[in-house]
Amino acid sequence: MKGYQLTFFTQQDRKHGCLPLGEWLLQEGRKLGVAGATLFGANEGFGHSHKVHSAHFFELADQPIEVVMAVSAADAQRLFDRLHEESINIFCVKTPIEFGMTADF
Repeated sequence: MKGYQLTFFTQQDRKHGCLPLGEWLLQEGRKLGVAGATLFGANEGFGHSHKVHSAHFFELADQPIEVVMAVSAADAQRLFDRLHEESINIFCVKTPIEFGMTADF
C-alpha cells in the first residue's frame, strides 16, 4: 500500500487538554482508524529554538518524544484535519512510503 510515514516531534511535558501530546496523537490515530502508531522517548534533542531538551534521571518532563505512523493518504488528511480543528501546531515530517505486511511484498 502506498501512503505516508508521519513522524511528529514533541516533548513529554507538552499537553493537549489533560493528556501529554504524544499520548493524544496515539489516541486520535486509533479513533481515526490508523492501523498503528509508535511513541518513542528520546534521550536528548533540540528544536527550532535550539534549546536542548533531555531526559534527566530525576525529571522526564523535558524528554523529547517522537510519534511515528504509517498511514494512507486519506488517514493522513483526517489526522491533519483533526490537528487543525484542535489548533495543534506541531513539527512533523511527512514522507511518501510503501507499507504493508511482509507477505504483501
